[in-house]
Amino acid sequence: MDSRAVDDYLRHLTVERGLARNTLASYRRDLAIYEAWLDSAGIEGPERATEADLSAFLRHLSAEREPRLAVSSIARVLSAVRGLHRFLAEEGRTPTDPSRELRPPKQPTRLPKAIPVEQVAAIIEAARVGDDVIALRDVALLELLYATGARVSEATALNVDDLVDDEVVRLFGKGGTQRIVPVGSYARRAIDAYLVRSRPVLSARGPATPALFLGTRGRRLSRQAVWQVLQDAADRAGVAASVSPHTLRHSFATHLLAGGADVRVVQELLGHASVATTQIYTLVTADTLREMYTTAHPRAR
Repeated sequence: MDSRAVDDYLRHLTVERGLARNTLASYRRDLAIYEAWLDSAGIEGPERATEADLSAFLRHLSAEREPRLAVSSIARVLSAVRGLHRFLAEEGRTPTDPSRELRPPKQPTRLPKAIPVEQVAAIIEAARVGDDVIALRDVALLELLYATGARVSEATALNVDDLVDDEVVRLFGKGGTQRIVPVGSYARRAIDAYLVRSRPVLSARGPATPALFLGTRGRRLSRQAVWQVLQDAADRAGVAASVSPHTLRHSFATHLLAGGADVRVVQELLGHASVATTQIYTLVTADTLREMYTTAHPRAR
């Protein structure tokens, strides 16, 4: 099959949109799937494809192709195909864009992963092991992540002055937004101990910086370092589940809702622009209640 249409489109992406080499390679791979299907269907190039053909291609991706593609991969392939057909229509190489009504299959809702309160406590306790200076920092860091639901980027961006007082912290979220979040007593005590006994030692090892959490060389702690701190503590605590800083954020939200917090309050604490984003956590707590009911009620099974 003549692939000049795809080559011209990729050249357009290179020149007009300046896409990176890896991105272009991804487009080429996805469009190769489309070209192979057109060839197998006896269609002489994308210029000859109709709306019915594109619907058949979607059915092929969703139910017939082997190996099967994930829903996210199907959506990515269709995005490349729609871009190609939009380009051909804009260039006048086809009278219309047959892909304009093409819609990817709906992606399943992914429930965030949360761990039980007992596992969170075990992880934080396990961070107390080792060098006292580092242990104090690690405990303060993990306590703050769980106490506030902060994203890892928000935690590493914190400066000492963002501790507004003993009870609240100022977090800077996506798009430069700010929010004030309460800090519980456990986190307050851990942060106070870190500021008095640990941060001055770490600060003396590097250049002056307003950063709250410092690495061993006195510089602002990186996101990768935070991930490693949590992973090491989880390993020591014997927590088998995959744990990341975002796990503590998910656990923060899930535990609040399970404890009776209003979803709009949790939305504000998490810094979500829409309550719909927060409501996914209510599905997690509903699943937990369902499991408990099935296990405990004599007539549930």
